Amino acid sequence: MELKELLAQVADGTMSIEAAEQELKQDSYEDLSFAKVDHSREARSGFPEVVFCERKTPDQTAQIMSAIYGRSGLVLGTRANAEHYEAVKAVLPDAVFHESAKIITVGEPKEQIGNVAICTAGTTDIPVAEEAALTAWMCGAEVHRYYDVGVAGIHRLLDQVEDIRKANAIVAVAGMEGALASVIGGLVNAPVVACPTSVGYGANFGGLSALLAMLNSCAAGTAVVNIDNGFGAGFMAAKVNRQTVKGKE
Repeated sequence: MELKELLAQVADGTMSIEAAEQELKQDSYEDLSFAKVDHSREARSGFPEVVFCERKTPDQTAQIMSAIYGRSGLVLGTRANAEHYEAVKAVLPDAVFHESAKIITVGEPKEQIGNVAICTAGTTDIPVAEEAALTAWMCGAEVHRYYDVGVAGIHRLLDQVEDIRKANAIVAVAGMEGALASVIGGLVNAPVVACPTSVGYGANFGGLSALLAMLNSCAAGTAVVNIDNGFGAGFMAAKVNRQTVKGKE
């Protein structure tokens, strides 16, 4: 049960304080022996616990995602593979596997609000960008994609910049030297979440060059997540977007 619904029932007298206390205790977490599923995550952070599937067995992934979905009606699994998906789909038939992003989703958000822009330097950055885009979408953001707008052909970005400026938060996904985040940061007034990718030749050091370039950006208002962390970038952008929309209400 959502926290607002529980409090409303206490307020209108349909639930006693004692019953609400028991409900809150029950919703704290669920012990699956190999995992303690955090059912109060949504009340604290605005979105249910997200399942990082990598290195979990397909059965563990399915059990955790089923437990979360049973309480929230919505669940997101990242860094998943086909085996994870088959196990999840066996218990949650509505599960969808977004292969490029390595994401499993079950259920859809009740609404999409605001505007989050997801930008990539190149086509090879799209898998990380899709992880960000799907995460932001599952968190309730309206998502707009601007792919392959890197600095090697900056006119492609400039053609899109007026639309990008309408976003409440922008995710800039880039490998190589990671310049896209700084360029976008100098053109917009919304916060930019820079996401370096491991795309690049040898001296890219698996994304380290892009990460360091983004950390040293001279464009104020740019924050940086870890290498290939599309989930972290999308989640942060969605939270900024939601706060911005609330501030306008």
